Amino acid sequence: MSRFDLDREELALLLEDEPSYRLEQLARGLYRELKEPAEMTTLPAGLRRRLQEESRLSLGLRLVAESAADGGATVKWLFEAGDGARVETVLMAYEKRTTVCVSSQAGCAMGCSFCATGQLGFARHLGRGEIVEQVARAARQAAGSGFARLSNIVFMGMGEPLANYEAVLSAVRMLNGELAIGARSMTISTVGIVPGIRRLAGEGIQVNLAVSLHAANDSLRDRLVPINRRYRLADLMAACHDYCERTGRRISFEWALISGVNDRAGDALELSGLATELGAHVNLIPLNPTPGYGVPGSPPPQVARFARLLQERGVNVTVRETRGRENGAACGQLAAGLGPGRLRQGLAVSPA
Repeated sequence: MSRFDLDREELALLLEDEPSYRLEQLARGLYRELKEPAEMTTLPAGLRRRLQEESRLSLGLRLVAESAADGGATVKWLFEAGDGARVETVLMAYEKRTTVCVSSQAGCAMGCSFCATGQLGFARHLGRGEIVEQVARAARQAAGSGFARLSNIVFMGMGEPLANYEAVLSAVRMLNGELAIGARSMTISTVGIVPGIRRLAGEGIQVNLAVSLHAANDSLRDRLVPINRRYRLADLMAACHDYCERTGRRISFEWALISGVNDRAGDALELSGLATELGAHVNLIPLNPTPGYGVPGSPPPQVARFARLLQERGVNVTVRETRGRENGAACGQLAAGLGPGRLRQGLAVSPA
């Protein structure tokens, strides 16, 4: 249980004997100013003491480990929930913005072989409070470290966000409302859960959608992203088109470049066809090394050639800057330092 599981009505029950304006003071202090009750000097001292002792206002995640990379600009945290479930969160500070990459599940059931989390299997879904708490902790760290204000949230950590749809959507609404982070500053990543994409398109929330594509034909994608065997590329592209039409948001395709696997000229040609049809942006990610997957990422010259081939076909392309590789915080590496039994201490991990 995390304080971020409480909504306004539940907070109000803690303030039954207080003037009504105390609710706004408490909510602002907890959610927007990211303070502990004891730090909220707008509240009377007696009320502060009482709220500080209220278990429902405690944090739900215990910090187990912290490591930094990139001269301190990338920080990875390992958190543990009360039941022993463990997740990783990454804060990335840039010159004018700060981004947090949050987890939505402990582990992942999607089974993508080149992803460290996918290699470990699935433990459980995270609740709304556990998701929002990752953001709140990151925002407080950014403010205390002199970084730019936390401005972007990417649901690209451990787990498949659209497989934990209700909690992720509830977290997005809370982040948008209580923490005042714009929906357009949030990106939900998915390996291609078609029903989830279609459902998200109808929510009226203009979050960004990033599809972890990695292959532009069914044969190769079946090997790299096993969920493709359930939701074929044609169905996925139709759902993406629907999302663009209904939200007015441009979709991004994530493409982890794997040497000799999906970095050839033919792969670029197939990808350019899908991207131009949707007007999608393509993020190229040189594959980061993970235990259990022996094929290396594409070398820099091949990455540059692949990007150029896409650009020549009119595709908007970005080569993602590698952050956090030295401490296992780079894309695809989350949980690389955990053995299967440590995703959920004392409990078996479900197979992928």
